[in-house]
Amino acid sequence: MTLNAQLSEAMHALGYNPNLETIKLETKLLKYLALIQKWNEVHNLTAIRNSEAMLTHHIIDSLVVIPHIAGTKIADIGSGAGLPGIPIAIMKPDWRVTLIESNKKKTAFQQQVIIELELENIEIIADRAENYQTNSQFNTIISRALSSLNEFINMSAHLGNNEMQNSRFVAMKASNVEQEIENLPDGYSLDKIVPLSVPGLNAERQLIIIKHL
Repeated sequence: MTLNAQLSEAMHALGYNPNLETIKLETKLLKYLALIQKWNEVHNLTAIRNSEAMLTHHIIDSLVVIPHIAGTKIADIGSGAGLPGIPIAIMKPDWRVTLIESNKKKTAFQQQVIIELELENIEIIADRAENYQTNSQFNTIISRALSSLNEFINMSAHLGNNEMQNSRFVAMKASNVEQEIENLPDGYSLDKIVPLSVPGLNAERQLIIIKHL
């Protein structure tokens, strides 16, 4: 199966109608994948080298979270190659996505993606999340790469709108997170766990959604 067919099949499984707009979005996603492959040869953006696996484990894996994101201002903490933030920004051009990543080679890659794909709804912050200060407050703070929920909350709590208590912290995880949930920082608790089904990926995925009390 070609990458194009693989992505089209996954998009259909996720509920996207096979129309001209969907084809345009798929084209951008595949261009993004091609850029990851190109840069990966030199900069080691991801340990996955196979293009079909990259599509499933990175692109499609990022798309499944979109229905569970609240609000239109998103912060992607430790975004690496731009995952899940760039696929989200491609699919939701009316949302504002901020990529926060301290590795300069990875932020250089993100900038190249923005230029080549003409993505106007992405901001790149080349810094650690805990050092980033802004007057903006995000509706959803998401992470795909951090090691623990405790670390995630501690480094990004200041980015949430705690006065309104409506920001959500969303962690993409595999399984066995019970101990992490028990060790959440004071003032934060589990909102819900959302099981995810990633088309083409035979592995357990879930979203851990944390709320401020």
